[in-house]
Amino acid sequence: MKRSIISTIICLLTYWVSGQGTRQVGQVRDAASGQPVAGATIRLEPGGWSTSSNDAGTFLLPPDRGDTLVISCIGYGSRRLSLADFHADRGLVELTPSPVYLREVVLGNDQAGPERQVSRLDIATRNLSNSQEALQIIPGVFIGQHQGGGKAEQIFLRGFDCDHGTDIALYADGIPVNMVSHAHGQGYADLHFIIPETVEAIDYRKGPYFADRGDFATAGFADYVTLDQLRQNQVKAEGGMFHTFRGLVLLDLLGRQRAAPQPSSWYVASEYRYSDGYFDHPQGFNRFNLFSKFTTRISRATRMKVSVSGMGSRWHASGQIPDRAVAEGRVGYFGALDPREGGRTFRINLNTEFLTALHPGSYLKNQVYYTSYGFDLHSNFTFFLVDSVNGDEIRQQESRSLLGYRGSYHRAGRLGGWSLISDAGLDARLDLVGNSALSHTRDGYILLNRLTWGAITESSVSPYFTETLRSGPRFTLQAGFRWDGFYHQYRNKWPADSLFSGPGTYTARAATASPKLRFTYQAARNLQVYLAAGRGFHSNDTRVVTARQGRQVLPAAYGTDLGAALKPAPNLLVNVALWYLYLQQEYVYGGDGGTVEFSGRTRRLGWDGSVRYQPLPSWIVDLDINYAHGRSLDDPKGKNQIPLAPVWSSTGGITYTPEKGIRGSLRYRCLGKRPANPDASLQAQGYFITDAVLSYSWRCWETTLTVRNLLNTKWKETQFATLTRLSGEAQPVEDICFTPGTPLSCQLGLTLRF
Repeated sequence: MKRSIISTIICLLTYWVSGQGTRQVGQVRDAASGQPVAGATIRLEPGGWSTSSNDAGTFLLPPDRGDTLVISCIGYGSRRLSLADFHADRGLVELTPSPVYLREVVLGNDQAGPERQVSRLDIATRNLSNSQEALQIIPGVFIGQHQGGGKAEQIFLRGFDCDHGTDIALYADGIPVNMVSHAHGQGYADLHFIIPETVEAIDYRKGPYFADRGDFATAGFADYVTLDQLRQNQVKAEGGMFHTFRGLVLLDLLGRQRAAPQPSSWYVASEYRYSDGYFDHPQGFNRFNLFSKFTTRISRATRMKVSVSGMGSRWHASGQIPDRAVAEGRVGYFGALDPREGGRTFRINLNTEFLTALHPGSYLKNQVYYTSYGFDLHSNFTFFLVDSVNGDEIRQQESRSLLGYRGSYHRAGRLGGWSLISDAGLDARLDLVGNSALSHTRDGYILLNRLTWGAITESSVSPYFTETLRSGPRFTLQAGFRWDGFYHQYRNKWPADSLFSGPGTYTARAATASPKLRFTYQAARNLQVYLAAGRGFHSNDTRVVTARQGRQVLPAAYGTDLGAALKPAPNLLVNVALWYLYLQQEYVYGGDGGTVEFSGRTRRLGWDGSVRYQPLPSWIVDLDINYAHGRSLDDPKGKNQIPLAPVWSSTGGITYTPEKGIRGSLRYRCLGKRPANPDASLQAQGYFITDAVLSYSWRCWETTLTVRNLLNTKWKETQFATLTRLSGEAQPVEDICFTPGTPLSCQLGLTLRF
């Protein structure tokens, strides 16, 4: 036994320290910009061996696996070349941008999966008006807005009401969007600082199976990837019903000639939005966004990216209203019981990335980011339940500085007759939150009483590694491990805080380990089957962790997936998955009440189905259907429903996308009814909504008509079972409180591209 262990260690050390044996290294680049292309599929024929290009655009070929290369990627024309030509060009493969075709998606046994290429397809063919809509490109994701356009949306995925991000990890160019120990709730993720026209792709995966993603990645994760370079300048103006306006400018600041690739790129994007919304009380919502990205090569081996993004927003909100208030005529369907709700927020991000190519097939990636953030929200969910005179309005505030580092080392090589890809990385993050407060207020800013008030320091360090082992063109085994360590400090400034014994500084530490495993089998050229298993978690608020002295605050989430990707025809892609997820404990800090809400063990299982079909080059049909069954394991049968957990959901549409002339799409989204409380005596209603987009382009101009809720369906966007008391009521009542969804609305836009 000792000899085998020692032999294995010696082999691995030899692999890391020495060369990689016989290697054929290539790189995929964009022929127009000269930028590396990540996620391109490289197939060797005959034999069907395949791999994908990494973040540096490079790939490694095994010896004696074929004599012809086929390279394909969504948004580019595919290339076919002999190995002799490949070597004559010194391994450089240039792809020419082209319209998106589903035939370019290749099912390769390379662990990359088709998700990124499918997201490129969806983004290129759909008319996205905001970054939250881009999130719904992920099959099975639904969102809902329930307090004005400036608040982060509620997210649903795989049987989870993720609230505003508790069980889905979100990133933008690697910067974490989720806010730990947020004043409104753990994992709060506001994506509104992203301008949708700058998004190139969304890297997403479902389940806790990926070692490079840690906190909040239980149901899955999504990382927005922005453009490195503009292909066209753009000026856009949109306006429509409910005093809605949007202006957008994207400009290439270097004014380069596009006839040849350039070593550097720098562009700026700016967006302004205003809308009164469809409510009886105007929202006065306005937001300004700014984004700029500079990309250059600082040496022969190192490429640098620097980006700056910023967002400022202010709005009023109509909030959630009880069903009985509408039924009794106290308020209209689009009315408000407390029109003083609303808020303001800002976020500024600075991001720097360095990608250094080392020996062939290896690279080093370093990223440093900084975020300055502010949040101020006024809400009233229970009206006069607690204070029958002044009402129950609350104010949540925080100011935050976030500093982080992400570093990784990628190495591709061979170990004997095996192909071995190694990834090792480190995530480090420091959150400094000043004056995090929950207050009881009146008329927006009149302070009646503080409920919580303090300062938070939270840091985490997370090393991880992944080894991907391949033998031949069919079998791939990927094993990963991640360790997350947290340090929490809470300086309590409010003597009456029920979580603590008094003012002072409270500290705690917590840590967790997460193993991951994934097995992929290329059953045929058009069929890929995988089995994944892993352990994940979501962290909890510093106030909870320090109050519990770091004990039992990182409960595990255990998941497994059995899935397949199938291409029965070049223009048809089908994905299916059966999944299971078990949580030891769902601790939640109730930011709206300043208390800890405990729940026991839960179990969720379900299936996902996704279809993309391109019957003709200009026509694309998509369909996603998802089912989830979730139950609490520690409650008696009949009272063990998970409130607001989605059960059935589906999205789909048909899109017509010629290169010029008339373009259009017709889409639907359907969310089934779901329990609103544990015994399902209250139900959140489902809905079926259709949207349509019609555009016409000529020369450098394009005009677009967008119609939301084409059938003018009366629906509820978000719903909660809430105990409330209205003015004049003697006793509180628990019923459904809801935010109405948008009625029929139209918006017209004009775009100039040059």
